[in-house]
Amino acid sequence: MKRAGALFAMLALATSAGTEARASIDRVFDLAYNLDYPEAYAEGYRLIAERPNDPMSHRALATVSWMEMVFRRGAASIDHYLGNVTETQFNVPKPPPELDAQFQKSIEKAIALADAQIAAHPRDPQALFDSGSAWALRGAYAAAVQGSITGAFKAARHAYNAHEKVLELAPQRAEANLVVGSYRYAISTFGVATRVVAYVAGFGGGRERGISMIEIASRQGISQSDAIFALAVIYSREGRHADAVEKLRELERRYPRNRLLVLEEGAALIRAGKADTASEVLTDGIARLDTDSRPRFPGERALWLYKRGLARLNWNHRADAAADLNAAMAAEPVGWVRGRIHVEMGKLADLAGNRAKALAEYNEAASICGRSNDPACVSEATRLRKRAFALQ
Repeated sequence: MKRAGALFAMLALATSAGTEARASIDRVFDLAYNLDYPEAYAEGYRLIAERPNDPMSHRALATVSWMEMVFRRGAASIDHYLGNVTETQFNVPKPPPELDAQFQKSIEKAIALADAQIAAHPRDPQALFDSGSAWALRGAYAAAVQGSITGAFKAARHAYNAHEKVLELAPQRAEANLVVGSYRYAISTFGVATRVVAYVAGFGGGRERGISMIEIASRQGISQSDAIFALAVIYSREGRHADAVEKLRELERRYPRNRLLVLEEGAALIRAGKADTASEVLTDGIARLDTDSRPRFPGERALWLYKRGLARLNWNHRADAAADLNAAMAAEPVGWVRGRIHVEMGKLADLAGNRAKALAEYNEAASICGRSNDPACVSEATRLRKRAFALQ
């Protein structure tokens, strides 16, 4: 069920604004996607001052708060959505009270205004879109911040029903495909028991249909960037790593100040078996990181170095890999990253013929990853304790 919560959290980004006031709304999201949070807040407050009764204004500000929460918690990596370390989101400190209060105030106002519009005009596609988008964001918050799967399902049901109704009334509103398609895909990945609960609650399923709907939203409508990011996550989950790389590069072109997209491109290239290119991309990204004066998320530099060390190990550049992994360990990595560094250090020891050291590293990795709720890391460390690592 916690895995379900992490997938619901992905849908927070499926909440772009409606057809009016596009320039101002786009400016808020452009700033937030570029990690320029102070400027995004300023633009969001200005928008609310101009349009205080528009649910889109309040939802935009809530989305900025949500994105900053995710960033501050270090949960902005696609790794958190691949079924590997998603559960760690439920064991990290709560967000700063002032940030949490800002989100709660903004999302409640957005929902209240949208629901009032629906009460006055029950078949208005824009009112339904606004309501569904706000509820999707609230559901993501319930899952990833509150750890409440019940709250996430309740909000998700509101979002799904509202956007399904939008598609019924106005099928040309391609952006409504994003929430509906994302939930369909998410439900298809759950275990049987969870899927039954979801179907009873009114959700539809269908892995391929869900992906197809998100792909439509990525090409048409006003939620294209959100859909592209969702596809990068989904293609990674589905093993379509080359496709994920292309989606991330598309986002980099749209948001050149977002250094995390470069990190994600490097990680996707590793998964795609392009270790040499990944190393080059990550090297460029680390240079950008070192000259970027904006805040970093906890353990960010350690994550960059770990990823490049992984790429260099896969490329069989062992000395460079060891240097990166040692530097990553010294850069105060968060728990799950620390555990994975030990896995890679164990691999280096195996390649050097030092099985005793390798086993010690794998044992440490399994212990740390277990405490960090990273089952994929535990599984890999356990497997490597049984059979020494060798490059393919």
